[in-house]
Amino acid sequence: MILLHTGANGATMLSLPRDSWVTLPPYVDPGTGRSHRAAPDKLNAAFSLGGPDLLVRTVERNTGVRVDHYAEIGFAGFVGVVDAVGGVDLCLDKAVRDEDSGADLPAGCQTLDGAEALAFVRQRKQEAQGDLGRTRNQQRFLAALARKAATPSTLADPSKAFPTLDAGLDTLIVDTCTQLPDLMGLFEALRNATGGRGRQLNVPVADPDLRTSKGSAVKWDDRRARALFDALCEDRLPG
Repeated sequence: MILLHTGANGATMLSLPRDSWVTLPPYVDPGTGRSHRAAPDKLNAAFSLGGPDLLVRTVERNTGVRVDHYAEIGFAGFVGVVDAVGGVDLCLDKAVRDEDSGADLPAGCQTLDGAEALAFVRQRKQEAQGDLGRTRNQQRFLAALARKAATPSTLADPSKAFPTLDAGLDTLIVDTCTQLPDLMGLFEALRNATGGRGRQLNVPVADPDLRTSKGSAVKWDDRRARALFDALCEDRLPG
């Protein structure tokens, strides 16, 4: 899960670990109609219990940052977008092999097709920090995808640009206000986040293995995380 902020100081791409220990706001179970009070749980539980609406409200409650747009992509959609731009160039410092995700990539620079890209961003067992390591890989890959999708040659050539944008809208689940220009703005913001006009961050973590009633979770560093969220709300550079 990535919170993307754009403003006067450029773009900030902030990863929120799926196992973050947060407070879910009150919600009504869409399947049973049963009402639930606010309660602590993992961030990914918000999506499984109440879909995008509860996930967005949970992020807003725990960060204080208003979410203006929502985009979600499934496995097949991810493959489709990568293939629509003709693959994504990525350089790896070491070989990546993971039986669970299917990743089997040599060290060095290469062009990943959709299936290879999906395997790369899903793998985590090779990462020393597990999910926290995976979030960095996901940021790195999304930045590479954005650079490919938002290059001048792609934007200037409708035969390249529109298949990419159409693939995005066809495979992304987005809020009702998101249109083609918004999607292009998303790619541009992701590209800026890795260039001179932005930054890539992980939410500050105090304990990556917090023992909870729901199993191991990720506890944020409350003081540093609050300072970061406040900076985003006020459109200031994170300290």
